[in-house]
Amino acid sequence: MPCPALPDGFDFTDPDLLQARVPFPEFARLRQTEPVRWIAQPPRISGFDDAGYWAVTRHADVKYVSTHPELFSSNLNTAIIRFNETISRDQIEVQKMIMLNMDPPEHTRVRQIVQRGFTPRAIRSLEDALRERAGSIVETALANAAADGSFDFVTNVAVELPLQAIAELIGVPQDDRTKIFDWSNKMAAYDDPEYAITEEVGAEAAMEIVSYAMNLAAARKECPAKDIVSQLVAAEDEGNLSSDEFGFFVILLAVAGNETTRNAITHGMHAFLTHPEQWELFKRERPQTTAEEIVRWATPVVSFQRTATQDTELGDVTIKKGDRVGIFYSSANNDPEVFDEPQKFDISRDPNPHLGFGGGGPHFCLGKSLAVLEINLIFNAIADALPDLRLVSDPRRLRSAWLNGVKELQVTTG
Repeated sequence: MPCPALPDGFDFTDPDLLQARVPFPEFARLRQTEPVRWIAQPPRISGFDDAGYWAVTRHADVKYVSTHPELFSSNLNTAIIRFNETISRDQIEVQKMIMLNMDPPEHTRVRQIVQRGFTPRAIRSLEDALRERAGSIVETALANAAADGSFDFVTNVAVELPLQAIAELIGVPQDDRTKIFDWSNKMAAYDDPEYAITEEVGAEAAMEIVSYAMNLAAARKECPAKDIVSQLVAAEDEGNLSSDEFGFFVILLAVAGNETTRNAITHGMHAFLTHPEQWELFKRERPQTTAEEIVRWATPVVSFQRTATQDTELGDVTIKKGDRVGIFYSSANNDPEVFDEPQKFDISRDPNPHLGFGGGGPHFCLGKSLAVLEINLIFNAIADALPDLRLVSDPRRLRSAWLNGVKELQVTTG
């Protein structure tokens, strides 16, 4: 009798599991044996009134689900695969205002508006300012290090550039960036008891961001400036965002643009320090392929979910209308059918068709160019100022159902 692919009760969205590790061995077994596998859950454990979800683990299948929004909806149950069991359906419904949780055609309308701020020209216009900020961040981390040269890489380096980039992009005063950081942490860290964050506190933090953003939008309507906020909200009757739509867009930026890039930078630094030959290669050659491999390796979002809009076939399995479907990017980005030696961190990997920015389709990451720019700038700054950085201890991981997060990474210059 063959061994089962997974032990009884195994759940890829168990936050205790992701606090300990990303389940790469289990992903590998499913890709080989049951690439679309039903994962049973106790009722309400994820905040949903159902019995579980389908785990989709192969690169090709994750891409298929991502590119067929007519079959697999982001809106019906949102893209978040697991909330707390205490969340109400009304609280889930509110999140449908966020672009991540929309389907075409509404998603298409909102995305066409907000992508004005992410044109190649718009991103290039930020480059000089962000390069200067990256250098300043690294220099400040060095200056504030302990007497033995040690410091926490997450709080002193990784968090700063994504926050400052968002502030630069939408005109948030730099003095307010810590507010955005605190609010976004509360929204994303509700599964981690160290933060003592409840769903209610997370919801309050989300409303703080919405309120802050709406006030910013109102100010720009009153007195437009040469910034993205004015472009997005100054003339609602000309295809721009309403104030509340802009507020929910800033929530998306605060989590999708902040948490994910911060974790990619942290995992990237850890990868470099545990693969010293790659750090030497980067310092010597600065390959343009680096950022893409860091995102593949890190895969900051382990999974999102979709909901079947009709009965459909996927991987020889019948998925029923209304079933939730988990698309596991961490598995897809380690699929040996697509990547040679996927377990190898290789900054010269090319081509690199990873799904760390989404699997294509309408929800492909709007801020990819900005994230790649941030990653390149911060590691160039680190290589210039801290070329001999060393690891002090293993990373402390975030307890989360869907984020591959790191709370602390102690490093040293000594």
